[in-house]
Amino acid sequence: MNEAEAILMGLRVWAMIGAVVAAVFLTVGMDRIDEDAQGAYIFRPLLIPGVLVIWPLVLWRWYVYESGREVWSRRYAPPRRAHFAVGLILPVGIAVIILTGLVLRQTWPADIAPVQLSTAQEVSQ
Repeated sequence: MNEAEAILMGLRVWAMIGAVVAAVFLTVGMDRIDEDAQGAYIFRPLLIPGVLVIWPLVLWRWYVYESGREVWSRRYAPPRRAHFAVGLILPVGIAVIILTGLVLRQTWPADIAPVQLSTAQEVSQ
């Protein structure tokens, strides 16, 4: 198994687990954690692609709600606290990546002559 097959197999496993989580969460879990979603079944198929991708987060949030550890006042505090740090890290990271690419870029050897792969007549046909 080469790297491409391993990556494809990993994506398939991720999607299969996500499909199981989506089926269980959207049929059972949605009603348990959100009283406004009880009986609202039309919009749930729209959530399937998102749950397929972020199923670990869905499972974690479902566990937090079910265990009673959800504190409404702190619900949006973690992302807001991280905004300043992310606002500094992203531009610095982008600059480091660009500068690293410029420093490590490969140079073509000057002593190698170019080779014509096909003649002009072959290209025009």
